Order: sequence, then structure tokens, then C-alpha cells
Amino acid sequence: MDFTHLYADFGGEVERVLNMCDGVLLVVDSVEGPKPQTRFVLDKALKLGMKVLVVVNKIDRPAARPDYVVDKVFDLMMDLGASDEQIDFTTVYASGLQGISGMTPTDMASDMKPLFDAVKACIDPPKVETTEGNQLQCLVSNIDYDQFKGKMGIARITNGSIKNGQPVALARPGKQKKTGRLTSLYVFDNLGKKEVDFASAGEIIMFSGLDDVEIGDTLITNEAGGANAAEPLPPIAVELPTVQMTIGVNKSPLAGREGKFLTSRMIRDRLFKELDRNVALKVEETDSADKYAVSGRGQLHLTVLIETMRREGFELEVGPPVVIYKTNEETGALEEPFESVEVRVPEEYSGSVIDLFNTRNGELQDMGLDDGGESMSVIKYLIPTRGMLGLRSEMLTATRGTAIIDAVFDSYRPKIAGEIQNRDKGSLLAFEDGTTTTFGLENAQDRGKLFVKPGVEVYKNMIVGIHQRPGDLAVNICKTKALTNMRSATKGITVGLVSPVELSLDSAVEYLASDELLEVTPSAFRMAKNPDLIKKGVKK
Repeated sequence: MDFTHLYADFGGEVERVLNMCDGVLLVVDSVEGPKPQTRFVLDKALKLGMKVLVVVNKIDRPAARPDYVVDKVFDLMMDLGASDEQIDFTTVYASGLQGISGMTPTDMASDMKPLFDAVKACIDPPKVETTEGNQLQCLVSNIDYDQFKGKMGIARITNGSIKNGQPVALARPGKQKKTGRLTSLYVFDNLGKKEVDFASAGEIIMFSGLDDVEIGDTLITNEAGGANAAEPLPPIAVELPTVQMTIGVNKSPLAGREGKFLTSRMIRDRLFKELDRNVALKVEETDSADKYAVSGRGQLHLTVLIETMRREGFELEVGPPVVIYKTNEETGALEEPFESVEVRVPEEYSGSVIDLFNTRNGELQDMGLDDGGESMSVIKYLIPTRGMLGLRSEMLTATRGTAIIDAVFDSYRPKIAGEIQNRDKGSLLAFEDGTTTTFGLENAQDRGKLFVKPGVEVYKNMIVGIHQRPGDLAVNICKTKALTNMRSATKGITVGLVSPVELSLDSAVEYLASDELLEVTPSAFRMAKNPDLIKKGVKK
């Protein structure tokens, strides 16, 4: 199953990159046409006034329908309010696999020269609005780190020029300037970078020498105290996070056996260090000294961070994802995030998909057959973000892995009353501490689907499977077969173990209920009931 939340969840990176661009190439599939994530990125580019060069890729596909795709792009740009100049776009047809391109689908060159020529002809050169005295203005859009040079800023020079070694300052409206001197200056060359002594307006640079540089700062000159320096540019506006999870110290009975970084201080330093690069992320202290509330643009945004930390050697305890509500300043009403979702699924499974969305308060926007002749239904829904939590696993089961979902943040809307049931089945819990046995698992697998195999160490209240009914059930999967000299009539009959369900980080996070936690180690994912809620007597 293909879930493409990438563009929406990493919208912070998209917005920063667009701030350094003069125009965009809109690459669309020659069969599928523009997707919801295409709409997200294109909307950002159009609002920045950029020209768009449309590239219809995979033109060599047998089912290619370039005229249909170009019409869909035109309709999309109309919906997004593109200007007359933007909507008069140029179209290039290409095949990245074969390395060919052309201005018509039937007249293709043997290389990518038509595409490169179209870029030069259609995309405007950098526009430089000269400030008084042509003073330097350079908005920092990204951060990198070098073990020898330290923190490095990446920015595009909007006005003026800059020299290596000159005194500079980092300015932001309403804040005090941070001064320093450049110790190195780079420009980007092909796929790498090269060190230079001078750079001028229109170039994208990387610089070091200012360890307190932050995304959204404006680099300006600071000669003679900077009295004649240009004003700082408006900081990059990034949409607010919509999903929050808690990340903290792993406190399970099996903690501390694998990870190199275990303590609250190590986890805190790593999370706050991530803020240097990840402008769409938010980290907050909580009432507990060993837990931190981490907010992001979506579940994928947060799980990528968790997976990165796991590979670095961290052990973590992760709470279930929850959506972030906000209050409308004008009406005072409580609002929640909604997502626009498009599902492509074989016709025979469309009924199951609709049932899943309806039980999660989804609102049907559109439904029809795909024009590609593949007997695929296209279903579009508007659904609360909290209704999307845990939907992937159920969709995978209901459609036997054939559904393709594209989802993107739509807007904040008034909160829908009532709770959304994200899971209709309970969990199988380990009855006691111990090591799983074949005999115990054979008896337990009749109760549901298991996550573990024989010889795995477990602890009490650890989640070892999915119960086939609502409500949790404790199972003794460490039970050993009693030794006896009595012959049973069924002694020679063996049931055999069913292969356990593979547990990935994404599937585990989706599975979590409000009273459950995920234990993340460099080599394993384990889920368990929240011991703090059990001690307080919270009903499961």
C-alpha cells in the first residue's frame, strides 16, 4: 500500500525550499495526472508568484493520456486561483527512464535538451530589488552542520553581495541582532558545493562563522556597526503542527539492554537539536521530567524523527498520536484539523473503503471510476485528522493491500462532537514475565493474531497480539507443556503456529490506543499498556 503523506507532513521543508526558487517544474504522471500532494506544493508556488513549467513524465507508458493530464493540470491551476500569466504554462513531455523529452508527445528528442531549453525560456531569472546603497539581504532558509566548521546557514541572496570574512549580523524583526564574521562561504555547484570569496544577488550560499544562526534570520552587513544595514526580511511563515506525540525515557522491564542513549538529558538534547533543522517541529517540556511533547505536521513527520533516533542508538518510550485542537479567535469555537483524502482502489473494495471512512466521520466529496481503464474507483473524502489515525492498517486489511491513499492537510474546521473509534478490537496481553513458548503461542493464536514468535522475552501487560473481539485479554504465552506418562488420544496431532504479524514503526504507532505505549529500541518495537494509567485505575 502506498501512503503519500510526505509533502503535507514535510510542508516546512517545502516552504523553505520554495523561498529559494525562481520557478518550479510541475512533474505529473502521464496516466494518473495531478495528485493531492501535487495540489499542496503547487498552491505554495502559485502564492509566491512563481511561473510553472509542466512536465508530463512517463510519456512512454502504454496507457499514457497526455491530453487528459494537461486538462487536469489546467483545471487544478484554475481551482488554485492562478494568475493569467501562470495559467498560460508551457508543457514538456518526457520519460525520465529513457532520458528523452519533447514539446509534443509524438515528436521526442533523444535527450533532455528540449526540457532544459524550456527552463531557460519559461523561468524568469532572479529578480533583485536593489536596496538603498545595495545593502546585503539574505534570508536563511535551512541549516546544516559540519563537524569542523560547526553550524552552517543556507540562504539565497535577495539583494547586495557578500564577501568571505566580512563582518555580518543576523537580524529578525523585533529581536536583537546577532553579530559575527564569516569564516567560510560556499555556493552550490552541480550536485556539490565549492568555496568562493564572493557571491552576489540571486545565488544560493552556505556560510559558517555564526553558531547561533536560525532559520528565518536575515543575513545583513555589519560594517561600522551596521548603521546603514538593510532591514530584515519577513521570517518564513510555516503552518502550525497538527499532531502531537510524547517521547521520553524507556521505562519498560526490558529497557537499557540495547541502546547507547537512554537518559532524559540525552533525549532532550537530541530533540531540541532537531529544531535547528526542522522548522515545522515543536518540542515542549511536560509535567514529567522524562517526557517531552513533540508536535509535527503529521504522523509521518514524527515517525521519521523517531526512526532516525532509533538508528542513532536511542531507546525511547512513545505515546499514541493525538491531534492538536485550536480555538477560533473570532468565534471562540473549538476547531480540529481536517485532511483531504483521495483513495484509488479496485471497484470490488470500494464499498469497504466507504464504510471505513463513514465510521470515522468522513464526508464524501467525490466518487467515480478512473479514466485509465484499470477498473479502479477514485474516492475523495474530507475527514478529521483524528479519524485518519490508525486508518492505514484497517485499509490494508479491507482492501488486501491494493489501496493507494493520498492525503493532505486541508484546514481547521469546527470540532465534530463525540469520539471517533479508531480501533474496534482489543489487545492480547502477556499474562506474566517470561519467554514465549510454542505450546503457549499455539493455545493463544485461537484468540487473535499474534505479534511474537517462540523464544521472545516478554513482560506482564506487554501487547503480544490483536484480540479478535473488543476488549483486552491476558494470555499465557509462556506456558510450557506438562510432563506426564499418560498417553493422550490426540498426542500426535499438532496445530502448528501461524506466522506472526510483522510489526513496523508505522504500524505500531497506528495501532496504539490512548492507554498504550510503544517501546522503541535499536532492534525491536514493543507495545504495552501504560503502567501509569493502570496504577491510577483508569478503565481500559
